[in-house]
Amino acid sequence: MTHFTESIIEETALEWLKDLGYTIVFGGDIAPEEPAAERENYGEVILSGRLKDALKRINPNVPPEALEDAYRKVTRPSSVSLVGNNRAFHKMLADGIEVEYRHEGRIKGDKVWLIDFENLENNDWLAVNQFTIVENHINRRPDVIIFVNGLPLAVIELKNAADAKATIWSAFKQLQTYKNEIASLFVYNEALIISDGTHARIGSLTADKERFMPWKTIAGDTLADAHAIELEVLLRGTFEKRRFLDLVRYFIVFEDDTATSSGTGGTGQPIKKMAGYHQFHAVNMAIEQTLRASMDKGGKPAKVRP
Repeated sequence: MTHFTESIIEETALEWLKDLGYTIVFGGDIAPEEPAAERENYGEVILSGRLKDALKRINPNVPPEALEDAYRKVTRPSSVSLVGNNRAFHKMLADGIEVEYRHEGRIKGDKVWLIDFENLENNDWLAVNQFTIVENHINRRPDVIIFVNGLPLAVIELKNAADAKATIWSAFKQLQTYKNEIASLFVYNEALIISDGTHARIGSLTADKERFMPWKTIAGDTLADAHAIELEVLLRGTFEKRRFLDLVRYFIVFEDDTATSSGTGGTGQPIKKMAGYHQFHAVNMAIEQTLRASMDKGGKPAKVRP
């Protein structure tokens, strides 16, 4: 793909996502004021109609007022810090949102889920290219955003490898600019992907260059061929629906970057860490072996997760 233009790389990436079961939409088609608009204005980064539909579908026994409460908690970040807001959102995404409502004369506690982690097809899988966002009068348009249930969980930034000035690190730098200029998009981010068509890397919201890593396998049983296209391996390896939900729910953690006992180091900002492909597949393989062992002993397979 070295001699392909950025637009061809983008189209090819969208085709791979389509193969994985994502609906593909051009950002301009769902922009405000278009007949099929899914946002009221360019400042909105959540596709609210899709999110509200998903909340009802995934939580059929929760009353509307509690779903509305959960929706407010998701869409109104409470921290002044981007990473703080992202950490709070990640907890809601992975653990569900605590709500209370009156039921048969009593106050009942319940959880509202943003994603159906059991039934993959009960979720709304969407990839949108050229999705314009305007924040503080700054207009930006990331190459591809992946939405699950209307939530922008991943951003893919692409550069043209044939352009000597545009490397994979140009894409990395572009994402850092986006984090400053359209920060609202990244409140909901779980994965950042950069590629120049030849090389591809994945990282978390807080990852520096060294923490943007290749993903070298699709299914985990074998490493990809040395001649395989890195971006294809990464997309098929991480955005297959089950793998992506597992990655988001079980393989992302936040750690506080505190100063050492000597008072050196530490920024005070949380660090968001994502497992590498080898860790991801090693843990999943261990779980499968545990389940198989329990089955061999005549027991029922337990739900075992990291």
